[in-house]
Amino acid sequence: MEDVARAAGVAPITVSRALNTPEKLSAETLRAVRAAIDKLGYVPNLNAGSLASSRSRTIAIIVPTVSHSIFSNTVDGLAQAIAPQRYQLLLGQTRYRADEEAALVKAFLGRRVEGMVLTGVKHGRGVRSGLLRAGIPVVETWDLTERPIHMVAGFSNHAAGQEAARYLAGRGYSSLAYIGGTDDRSSARLQGFCEVARAGGLGEVAVALVPSPSGPAEAGAALADLLSRGTPRALFCSNDMLAAGAIFECARRGIAVPGQLAVMGFADLPIAVSIEPGLTTMQVRSTEMGHRAGEMLLRQLSTGSVSKRIVDLGFSVVQRASA
Repeated sequence: MEDVARAAGVAPITVSRALNTPEKLSAETLRAVRAAIDKLGYVPNLNAGSLASSRSRTIAIIVPTVSHSIFSNTVDGLAQAIAPQRYQLLLGQTRYRADEEAALVKAFLGRRVEGMVLTGVKHGRGVRSGLLRAGIPVVETWDLTERPIHMVAGFSNHAAGQEAARYLAGRGYSSLAYIGGTDDRSSARLQGFCEVARAGGLGEVAVALVPSPSGPAEAGAALADLLSRGTPRALFCSNDMLAAGAIFECARRGIAVPGQLAVMGFADLPIAVSIEPGLTTMQVRSTEMGHRAGEMLLRQLSTGSVSKRIVDLGFSVVQRASA
Protein backbone atom coordinates (compact mmCIF):
# COMPACT_ATOMS: atom_id res chain seq x y z
CA MET A 1 0.00 0.00 0.00
CA GLU A 2 2.92 2.35 0.74
CA ASP A 3 4.36 1.62 -2.73
CA VAL A 4 1.03 2.54 -4.31
CA ALA A 5 0.86 5.72 -2.24
CA ARG A 6 4.33 6.80 -3.37
CA ALA A 7 3.54 6.08 -7.01
CA ALA A 8 0.29 8.04 -6.81
CA GLY A 9 1.73 10.89 -4.75
CA VAL A 10 -0.78 10.42 -1.92
CA ALA A 11 -0.81 9.24 1.68
CA PRO A 12 -1.33 5.50 2.47
CA ILE A 13 -4.66 6.33 4.11
CA THR A 14 -5.83 7.71 0.75
CA VAL A 15 -5.04 4.37 -0.89
CA SER A 16 -7.09 2.65 1.83
CA ARG A 17 -9.99 4.97 1.14
CA ALA A 18 -9.72 4.34 -2.59
CA LEU A 19 -10.11 0.62 -1.91
CA ASN A 20 -12.80 0.74 0.77
CA THR A 21 -14.71 4.03 0.48
CA PRO A 22 -13.95 5.43 -3.00
CA GLU A 23 -16.95 7.74 -2.83
CA LYS A 24 -15.02 9.86 -0.28
CA LEU A 25 -12.29 10.77 -2.78
CA SER A 26 -12.26 13.23 -5.64
CA ALA A 27 -12.41 11.75 -9.13
CA GLU A 28 -8.87 13.00 -9.88
CA THR A 29 -7.35 11.41 -6.75
CA LEU A 30 -9.21 8.16 -7.32
CA ARG A 31 -7.93 7.96 -10.91
CA ALA A 32 -4.34 8.50 -9.73
CA VAL A 33 -4.58 5.77 -7.09
CA ARG A 34 -6.20 3.29 -9.45
CA ALA A 35 -3.59 3.99 -12.12
CA ALA A 36 -0.82 3.25 -9.57
CA ILE A 37 -2.58 0.06 -8.51
CA ASP A 38 -2.81 -1.11 -12.12
CA LYS A 39 0.82 -0.18 -12.85
CA LEU A 40 2.20 -2.00 -9.80
CA GLY A 41 -0.23 -4.94 -9.94
CA TYR A 42 -1.16 -4.36 -6.30
CA VAL A 43 -3.58 -6.87 -4.70
CA PRO A 44 -4.89 -5.94 -1.23
CA ASN A 45 -4.17 -8.39 1.61
CA LEU A 46 -7.71 -9.09 2.71
CA ASN A 47 -6.60 -11.17 5.70
CA ALA A 48 -4.52 -8.31 7.05
CA GLY A 49 -7.33 -5.86 6.35
CA SER A 50 -9.90 -7.95 8.18
CA LEU A 51 -7.57 -8.32 11.19
CA ALA A 52 -7.03 -4.58 11.35
CA SER A 53 -10.70 -3.67 10.97
CA SER A 54 -12.36 -6.74 12.54
CA ARG A 55 -14.45 -6.84 9.34
CA SER A 56 -14.17 -9.54 6.70
CA ARG A 57 -16.92 -8.10 4.48
CA THR A 58 -17.87 -11.64 3.52
CA ILE A 59 -21.21 -13.44 3.71
CA ALA A 60 -21.51 -17.21 3.38
CA ILE A 61 -24.30 -19.25 1.86
CA ILE A 62 -24.68 -23.02 2.24
CA VAL A 63 -26.86 -24.90 -0.26
CA PRO A 64 -27.51 -28.62 -0.77
CA THR A 65 -26.10 -28.67 -4.30
CA VAL A 66 -24.96 -26.28 -7.02
CA SER A 67 -25.90 -28.73 -9.78
CA HIS A 68 -29.57 -27.68 -9.68
CA SER A 69 -30.45 -24.20 -10.93
CA ILE A 70 -33.13 -24.00 -8.25
CA PHE A 71 -30.45 -23.27 -5.63
CA SER A 72 -28.18 -21.39 -8.03
CA ASN A 73 -30.97 -18.82 -8.40
CA THR A 74 -30.96 -18.23 -4.65
CA VAL A 75 -27.18 -17.80 -4.66
CA ASP A 76 -27.52 -15.30 -7.52
CA GLY A 77 -30.22 -13.34 -5.70
CA LEU A 78 -28.04 -13.09 -2.59
CA ALA A 79 -25.01 -11.99 -4.61
CA GLN A 80 -27.04 -9.26 -6.30
CA ALA A 81 -28.24 -7.94 -2.95
CA ILE A 82 -24.86 -7.72 -1.20
CA ALA A 83 -22.63 -6.60 -4.09
CA PRO A 84 -23.60 -2.88 -3.97
CA GLN A 85 -22.43 -2.80 -0.34
CA ARG A 86 -19.06 -4.29 -1.36
CA TYR A 87 -19.60 -7.63 0.37
CA GLN A 88 -18.13 -10.82 -1.08
CA LEU A 89 -19.78 -14.25 -1.14
CA LEU A 90 -18.49 -17.59 0.13
CA LEU A 91 -20.35 -20.67 -1.15
CA GLY A 92 -20.52 -24.19 0.23
CA GLN A 93 -22.60 -27.25 -0.71
CA THR A 94 -23.66 -30.04 1.66
CA ARG A 95 -24.84 -32.71 -0.82
CA TYR A 96 -27.79 -33.02 1.59
CA ARG A 97 -25.53 -34.23 4.43
CA ALA A 98 -26.03 -32.80 7.92
CA ASP A 99 -22.44 -33.50 8.94
CA GLU A 100 -21.16 -31.59 5.92
CA GLU A 101 -23.34 -28.61 6.83
CA ALA A 102 -21.90 -28.61 10.35
CA ALA A 103 -18.35 -28.75 8.98
CA LEU A 104 -19.02 -25.87 6.57
CA VAL A 105 -20.54 -23.71 9.30
CA LYS A 106 -17.42 -24.20 11.44
CA ALA A 107 -15.14 -23.45 8.50
CA PHE A 108 -16.99 -20.26 7.59
CA LEU A 109 -17.08 -19.07 11.17
CA GLY A 110 -13.32 -19.63 11.21
CA ARG A 111 -13.11 -17.34 8.20
CA ARG A 112 -14.94 -14.71 10.29
CA VAL A 113 -17.84 -14.25 7.91
CA GLU A 114 -20.15 -11.44 8.96
CA GLY A 115 -23.39 -13.21 8.07
CA MET A 116 -24.65 -16.58 6.88
CA VAL A 117 -27.52 -17.93 4.76
CA LEU A 118 -28.60 -21.54 5.30
CA THR A 119 -30.90 -23.81 3.31
CA GLY A 120 -33.76 -25.27 5.34
CA VAL A 121 -34.63 -24.99 9.01
CA LYS A 122 -33.42 -28.39 10.22
CA HIS A 123 -29.70 -28.56 10.75
CA GLY A 124 -26.88 -30.83 11.82
CA ARG A 125 -25.77 -31.24 15.39
CA GLY A 126 -24.20 -28.14 16.88
CA VAL A 127 -25.10 -25.82 14.01
CA ARG A 128 -27.74 -23.80 15.83
CA SER A 129 -25.81 -23.48 19.08
CA GLY A 130 -22.58 -22.64 17.27
CA LEU A 131 -24.19 -19.85 15.26
CA LEU A 132 -25.92 -18.42 18.32
CA ARG A 133 -22.59 -18.32 20.15
CA ALA A 134 -20.92 -16.65 17.16
CA GLY A 135 -23.46 -13.84 17.32
CA ILE A 136 -23.58 -13.18 13.57
CA PRO A 137 -26.86 -12.63 11.72
CA VAL A 138 -28.26 -15.76 10.05
CA VAL A 139 -31.08 -16.16 7.53
CA GLU A 140 -32.59 -19.59 6.92
CA THR A 141 -34.25 -20.11 3.53
CA TRP A 142 -36.31 -22.63 1.55
CA ASP A 143 -38.69 -23.33 4.42
CA LEU A 144 -40.39 -21.61 7.36
CA THR A 145 -40.24 -22.02 11.13
CA GLU A 146 -41.61 -20.16 14.13
CA ARG A 147 -38.20 -20.51 15.82
CA PRO A 148 -35.54 -19.38 13.36
CA ILE A 149 -31.92 -19.17 14.49
CA HIS A 150 -32.20 -15.48 13.76
CA MET A 151 -34.31 -14.78 10.66
CA VAL A 152 -36.02 -16.84 7.97
CA ALA A 153 -37.14 -16.03 4.40
CA GLY A 154 -38.93 -18.79 2.53
CA PHE A 155 -42.20 -20.67 2.21
CA SER A 156 -43.91 -23.67 3.77
CA ASN A 157 -42.98 -26.90 2.00
CA HIS A 158 -45.74 -28.67 3.92
CA ALA A 159 -48.34 -26.18 2.67
CA ALA A 160 -46.95 -26.43 -0.88
CA GLY A 161 -47.52 -30.20 -0.82
CA GLN A 162 -51.04 -29.66 0.41
CA GLU A 163 -51.75 -27.18 -2.39
CA ALA A 164 -50.43 -29.62 -5.02
CA ALA A 165 -52.89 -32.28 -3.82
CA ARG A 166 -55.76 -29.78 -3.77
CA TYR A 167 -54.96 -28.74 -7.32
CA LEU A 168 -54.89 -32.30 -8.67
CA ALA A 169 -58.05 -33.23 -6.76
CA GLY A 170 -59.75 -30.10 -8.08
CA ARG A 171 -58.90 -31.16 -11.62
CA GLY A 172 -60.73 -34.42 -11.01
CA TYR A 173 -57.69 -36.66 -10.65
CA SER A 174 -57.68 -39.54 -8.19
CA SER A 175 -55.27 -42.41 -7.52
CA LEU A 176 -52.39 -40.06 -6.76
CA ALA A 177 -48.67 -40.90 -6.76
CA TYR A 178 -45.51 -39.14 -5.64
CA ILE A 179 -41.83 -39.25 -6.61
CA GLY A 180 -39.43 -37.29 -4.43
CA GLY A 181 -36.21 -37.08 -2.49
CA THR A 182 -35.50 -38.07 1.07
CA ASP A 183 -34.37 -34.66 2.37
CA ASP A 184 -36.37 -32.75 5.00
CA ARG A 185 -38.03 -30.30 2.62
CA SER A 186 -39.14 -32.98 0.13
CA SER A 187 -40.46 -35.04 3.04
CA ALA A 188 -42.51 -32.05 4.23
CA ARG A 189 -44.08 -31.70 0.77
CA LEU A 190 -44.92 -35.40 0.75
CA GLN A 191 -46.52 -35.20 4.18
CA GLY A 192 -48.74 -32.30 3.16
CA PHE A 193 -49.63 -33.99 -0.13
CA CYS A 194 -50.69 -37.21 1.61
CA GLU A 195 -52.69 -35.38 4.28
CA VAL A 196 -54.91 -33.64 1.74
CA ALA A 197 -55.29 -36.80 -0.36
CA ARG A 198 -56.52 -38.77 2.67
CA ALA A 199 -58.80 -35.97 3.85
CA GLY A 200 -60.32 -35.72 0.38
CA GLY A 201 -61.12 -39.42 0.24
CA LEU A 202 -58.53 -40.14 -2.42
CA GLY A 203 -56.94 -42.95 -0.45
CA GLU A 204 -53.28 -43.65 0.09
CA VAL A 205 -50.69 -42.03 -2.16
CA ALA A 206 -48.33 -44.41 -3.98
CA VAL A 207 -44.82 -43.23 -3.08
CA ALA A 208 -41.43 -43.81 -4.73
CA LEU A 209 -38.45 -42.20 -2.98
CA VAL A 210 -35.16 -41.41 -4.67
CA PRO A 211 -31.89 -40.19 -3.15
CA SER A 212 -31.27 -36.46 -2.87
CA PRO A 213 -30.02 -34.87 -5.09
CA SER A 214 -31.91 -36.52 -7.91
CA GLY A 215 -32.78 -35.84 -11.52
CA PRO A 216 -34.44 -37.23 -14.65
CA ALA A 217 -32.53 -40.53 -14.65
CA GLU A 218 -33.80 -41.46 -11.18
CA ALA A 219 -37.36 -40.52 -12.13
CA GLY A 220 -37.56 -43.16 -14.88
CA ALA A 221 -36.79 -46.02 -12.50
CA ALA A 222 -39.09 -44.56 -9.84
CA LEU A 223 -42.01 -44.32 -12.28
CA ALA A 224 -41.40 -47.89 -13.44
CA ASP A 225 -41.63 -48.95 -9.79
CA LEU A 226 -44.93 -47.11 -9.33
CA LEU A 227 -46.41 -48.61 -12.49
CA SER A 228 -45.45 -52.10 -11.34
CA ARG A 229 -47.63 -51.54 -8.26
CA GLY A 230 -50.68 -50.04 -9.94
CA THR A 231 -51.94 -47.41 -12.36
CA PRO A 232 -51.81 -43.93 -10.82
CA ARG A 233 -53.83 -41.23 -12.53
CA ALA A 234 -51.78 -38.22 -11.40
CA LEU A 235 -48.17 -37.84 -10.27
CA PHE A 236 -46.62 -35.10 -8.13
CA CYS A 237 -42.81 -34.83 -8.19
CA SER A 238 -40.76 -32.96 -5.60
CA ASN A 239 -38.83 -31.07 -8.29
CA ASP A 240 -39.20 -30.24 -11.97
CA MET A 241 -36.23 -32.35 -13.04
CA LEU A 242 -37.89 -35.46 -11.62
CA ALA A 243 -41.15 -34.47 -13.30
CA ALA A 244 -39.34 -34.05 -16.62
CA GLY A 245 -37.79 -37.49 -16.19
CA ALA A 246 -41.24 -38.94 -15.55
CA ILE A 247 -42.57 -37.35 -18.75
CA PHE A 248 -39.61 -38.76 -20.71
CA GLU A 249 -40.35 -42.21 -19.28
CA CYS A 250 -44.02 -41.87 -20.25
CA ALA A 251 -42.96 -41.05 -23.81
CA ARG A 252 -40.77 -44.17 -23.92
CA ARG A 253 -43.66 -46.30 -22.67
CA GLY A 254 -46.31 -44.72 -24.90
CA ILE A 255 -48.23 -43.29 -21.91
CA ALA A 256 -50.15 -40.15 -22.85
CA VAL A 257 -49.58 -37.10 -20.61
CA PRO A 258 -51.99 -35.96 -19.28
CA GLY A 259 -54.49 -38.31 -20.96
CA GLN A 260 -53.36 -41.40 -19.06
CA LEU A 261 -51.10 -39.86 -16.42
CA ALA A 262 -51.09 -36.23 -15.29
CA VAL A 263 -47.68 -34.97 -14.11
CA MET A 264 -46.99 -32.03 -11.79
CA GLY A 265 -43.60 -30.65 -10.74
CA PHE A 266 -42.18 -28.23 -8.24
CA ALA A 267 -40.05 -25.06 -8.59
CA ASP A 268 -40.96 -23.79 -12.11
CA LEU A 269 -37.50 -24.25 -13.61
CA PRO A 270 -36.84 -23.30 -17.27
CA ILE A 271 -37.41 -26.92 -18.34
CA ALA A 272 -41.04 -26.62 -17.22
CA VAL A 273 -41.72 -24.31 -20.17
CA SER A 274 -39.47 -26.10 -22.66
CA ILE A 275 -40.70 -29.67 -22.20
CA GLU A 276 -43.64 -31.09 -24.17
CA PRO A 277 -46.26 -31.06 -22.83
CA GLY A 278 -45.58 -27.95 -20.76
CA LEU A 279 -45.19 -28.85 -17.12
CA THR A 280 -47.73 -27.82 -14.52
CA THR A 281 -45.70 -26.94 -11.48
CA MET A 282 -45.50 -25.13 -8.16
CA GLN A 283 -43.68 -21.83 -8.54
CA VAL A 284 -41.42 -20.66 -5.70
CA ARG A 285 -39.48 -17.39 -5.71
CA SER A 286 -35.97 -18.81 -5.54
CA THR A 287 -34.09 -15.71 -6.72
CA GLU A 288 -36.19 -13.36 -4.58
CA MET A 289 -35.52 -15.64 -1.61
CA GLY A 290 -31.77 -15.04 -1.90
CA HIS A 291 -32.21 -11.33 -2.53
CA ARG A 292 -34.49 -10.91 0.48
CA ALA A 293 -32.06 -12.86 2.67
CA GLY A 294 -29.29 -10.49 1.59
CA GLU A 295 -31.39 -7.43 2.38
CA MET A 296 -32.21 -8.80 5.82
CA LEU A 297 -28.53 -9.46 6.58
CA LEU A 298 -27.44 -6.03 5.36
CA ARG A 299 -30.06 -4.29 7.49
CA GLN A 300 -28.93 -6.18 10.57
CA LEU A 301 -25.26 -5.48 9.85
CA SER A 302 -25.79 -1.76 9.20
CA THR A 303 -28.40 -0.89 11.83
CA GLY A 304 -28.32 -3.73 14.35
CA SER A 305 -32.09 -4.11 13.96
CA VAL A 306 -34.44 -6.62 12.36
CA SER A 307 -37.56 -5.29 10.66
CA LYS A 308 -39.16 -8.73 10.28
CA ARG A 309 -37.79 -12.04 11.55
CA ILE A 310 -40.10 -14.29 9.49
CA VAL A 311 -40.74 -13.52 5.80
CA ASP A 312 -43.16 -15.82 3.98
CA LEU A 313 -42.67 -15.46 0.22
CA GLY A 314 -45.38 -18.00 -0.56
CA PHE A 315 -45.84 -20.11 -3.69
CA SER A 316 -48.32 -20.49 -6.55
CA VAL A 317 -49.49 -23.14 -9.00
CA VAL A 318 -48.53 -22.53 -12.62
CA GLN A 319 -50.94 -24.49 -14.80
CA ARG A 320 -49.70 -25.89 -18.11
CA ALA A 321 -50.68 -28.83 -20.29
CA SER A 322 -49.26 -31.73 -18.24
CA ALA A 323 -51.94 -31.65 -15.51
